[in-house]
Amino acid sequence: MSRLRIAVLMGGTSGERDVSLASGAQVAKALREGGHEVVAFDTARGVLSREDQARLVAAGVGIAPPPPGSVDLLESGDITALTRVPEMEGVDVVLPILHGGTGEDGTLQALLDLTGLPYAGSGRLGCTLSMDKEVSKRLFRDAGIPTPDWLPHPATPDEVVERLGLPLIVKPPSGGSTLGLSLVKERDAIEEAVELALRYEDRVLYEAYIPGRELTVGVVGGDALPVGEIIPEHEIFDYECKYQPGLAREVFPAHIPNAVAERARERALQVHEALFLRDFSRVDFILDEAGELWCLEANALPGMTANSLLPRAARAAGIPFPHLCDRIARTALARIEAARIGTPEDSAG
Repeated sequence: MSRLRIAVLMGGTSGERDVSLASGAQVAKALREGGHEVVAFDTARGVLSREDQARLVAAGVGIAPPPPGSVDLLESGDITALTRVPEMEGVDVVLPILHGGTGEDGTLQALLDLTGLPYAGSGRLGCTLSMDKEVSKRLFRDAGIPTPDWLPHPATPDEVVERLGLPLIVKPPSGGSTLGLSLVKERDAIEEAVELALRYEDRVLYEAYIPGRELTVGVVGGDALPVGEIIPEHEIFDYECKYQPGLAREVFPAHIPNAVAERARERALQVHEALFLRDFSRVDFILDEAGELWCLEANALPGMTANSLLPRAARAAGIPFPHLCDRIARTALARIEAARIGTPEDSAG
């Protein structure tokens, strides 16, 4: 296959900066191992040297999310700086590996559209829809995809408990990595959970808590990967369990009946389509005791360290990490070419 020149965008200043840097550095390394020429670009600090990237790969993700940092290039609106960086000359495709904030909410994608730089992953619409959990849930409901009941803030604690019961989830409707999320077991703890959520966003979502097994399904190039199960040491799959070794077991493929696995894969593709996602995504579910699958959320830009959920699902399908990164880049280029010549593969996402 032909060698590509790929720009990997990472970093930013959201609470998921460390996750993005770890993902981006490992993706850049894997693409080089696959024979590609790679430019690694931290949207907060510029082009990263090979030494910078090696340090990021070695460092991994910290126990706690980082505090707010310097002003993000994206937040300044000057994404056109990418086109003025000499290293970006001749780039075939941009691969955004950003989580949270302007990197995942559609802002980056809109700005890339304006610059004309071809990029992998979902477009501005898909990113915006998947990032906003309340909007996502409305679309799930309209598409007939079961999702836990919810209420937006403001609502009184009495109204919330009457509608959703206890325990319940209180969280910011945007963002990821469970930042600002609380599992509330008592009515009197609701206000404190709201205060925590408001540290991350000026909106709050109340959601019914569905006990069960947490399943995840990756989607790449229109194909659903093997279903995985997440078994956290904590009561919920929180930031620490997600990124610290030994605090969660992630089983691929999940030990579930074939019929359930096939239903989860089909539903993941349905979610992918309902939110106008493209190229790659990951969809998370709860499988309750009655065998119902409840969609929790979709991730337009899921974690991409070699041991993140999507790469582990790909590995279970016989796709090594470098091949997965290559496939995502080539899937994007094929889609872009199809859109250019106006074939039916063109996407509104």
